[in-house]
Amino acid sequence: MSLPPPSENQAYCTVSVLRAGFAQLPLARILDSVTDPSEMIRAPCLSFLLRHSVSGDTFVFDLGLRKDWETGLPPTQAAIIKQYFTVDIPEDVADSLQKGGLAPEQIAHVCISHMHFDHIGDTAPFTRATFVVGAETRALHTPGYPADPNGFVRSDVLPAGRTRYLERTEMRTPVGPFPHAYDWYGDGSLYLVDAPGHLPGQLTALVRTSADGGWVFLVADAAHDWRLIAGEAGIADSEHLGCMHQDKATAAATIGKIQEVAQNPRVRVLLAHDTRWYEANKDGNAFWPGSLESL
Repeated sequence: MSLPPPSENQAYCTVSVLRAGFAQLPLARILDSVTDPSEMIRAPCLSFLLRHSVSGDTFVFDLGLRKDWETGLPPTQAAIIKQYFTVDIPEDVADSLQKGGLAPEQIAHVCISHMHFDHIGDTAPFTRATFVVGAETRALHTPGYPADPNGFVRSDVLPAGRTRYLERTEMRTPVGPFPHAYDWYGDGSLYLVDAPGHLPGQLTALVRTSADGGWVFLVADAAHDWRLIAGEAGIADSEHLGCMHQDKATAAATIGKIQEVAQNPRVRVLLAHDTRWYEANKDGNAFWPGSLESL
């Protein structure tokens, strides 16, 4: 799979993984090959710190879980978590950044991939950041809680005056099999890629990790388990547990495109809840203040 070739003096981003809590999920809601509804996984919620090689600009992709979810989330959302999920947050994104010597107010940009509680996190500490989301996200927090007492997302989740709603019409750069991407820095170091199917407005991030052609593809919730990318299982859609994606057919098509990108030997694909990767790397140097090794 061909991706944009490097230019002379190509800029890139150093990528560090951030711990942002854990959520216990029924595997039968993720993989169609699992039928036991009691089989659970403790899935990590992974966020990512990107640092631009030329400017030093800081960009955080996703904010994971928030520690005060019982009071910080709308009551309807908190009630659903209590009923269907078990979450634990030993450290959130702010903690993870501070452990490596960065304060949230030092972050220049934050991308929330989509408006689910385990990606929104706590946006308040990022007082100087510009936020970027897919344009379809706007409808998910407008009017939002508390204007809508049954809303799942707070109306103030994204800071007024510091949020950019990225329209698909702005995403004019095709990358690999994806027709809509936005070259964030204008130098080919970071592409925000439209990845439909899971939730309206979902963005993924294709990040150049070296000047000579290494990449990491942060695919958020386009897939919840590596076996979907490997083609070892399909998307679950049971009568009792439902489907993790709002549009299963479109989500499956997006997974197919990710599979194409993953065939490139210099692309590392990482999921937001990448249990397999986390178990293999949780004690390694990929976590901030360390960084992922470029392929």
